[in-house]
Amino acid sequence: MPIDSGKHLFGDLADGTKVTFVEKKVEKDRADFLKALLELNGFNVILQEEKRKSEEEPQLYTVCVDDLRFNPAIAVYNRQLRTPDGRKVTPDYWNQKTDETVPMYYDKDLKE
Repeated sequence: MPIDSGKHLFGDLADGTKVTFVEKKVEKDRADFLKALLELNGFNVILQEEKRKSEEEPQLYTVCVDDLRFNPAIAVYNRQLRTPDGRKVTPDYWNQKTDETVPMYYDKDLKE
């Protein structure tokens, strides 16, 4: 569920907690990255393990926050989130394509 979709997905967890879904079916390293980034920015993050069909399949996670007003796309494109060193989070930083936060939007390769 990339931020480019712009969708604000929310719902209830099994225990009845109302949440905004940040990303679904992500691997552990992605879930840990998002959890650390969102907690740094003041959000209460909930990681939920996805059900696996077999033990051989990798464990995937759903990352959510308990703030129903939070929309990842708006937060990133409005530059409302900060990195651990205080820089503004860009889409490429959010998607873990780079640690750089310049340019402010996607770094397009302009090949002719």
